[in-house]
Amino acid sequence: MKFLMGEMERQMRYIRYGSKANLHEQIVNKKIRPYSTGRLLFAAVLVSLGLIGGARATVVTTCRAAANSDARVHYGFCVAELGTHHDSPDADVWGLAKVAADRGIGNADNAIYDIKAMLGSKAGATRAALAQCQKLYDAVGFAFAGAFDDINGRNYAAGKAKVAEAVSLTHQCDAALAKAGAVPSPLAKYSSYSVKIAIICTAITNLIK
Repeated sequence: MKFLMGEMERQMRYIRYGSKANLHEQIVNKKIRPYSTGRLLFAAVLVSLGLIGGARATVVTTCRAAANSDARVHYGFCVAELGTHHDSPDADVWGLAKVAADRGIGNADNAIYDIKAMLGSKAGATRAALAQCQKLYDAVGFAFAGAFDDINGRNYAAGKAKVAEAVSLTHQCDAALAKAGAVPSPLAKYSSYSVKIAIICTAITNLIK
């Protein structure tokens, strides 16, 4: 399926570029193209039908535990986003925390890709705000990449701090667009995704024994 092939391609990129931070840098420098995040509804159907295979039990139980530990966790979103990731079939709780961080990287990469497309049709304060958001989402991607690497190294406190940094940077973009009068925000879906996946990443990291 198309989005699963995209995940396989992303894994091969990671192997090539060595770390999540290096991979993010290659994407934002337009050397490689980000993958699509348009998977939520379709993935939810796959999960409900049991078509994600071995990933289902661990993802479902981990997302349920995360939701039980933090009421802000969107359970359905958690299952859909984590359940379709290429690393999920073999992942334990530690692995799924990294999967959540990786989703944050991908969302930031896609935001930057769309911002670049928007800049050509915007002017004035909105264009200036979008240019600021391009830099901020670049930093968001690096923050999630740092979180991935910290969690991978089992430095959980540092990883959660990086996730919190990603959320703060996302809110800075929201504020810049609001100040520019860009309401509703043209980046609302990326902002919402970033915050939701950050909450999930932190909640799952807290479950690691």
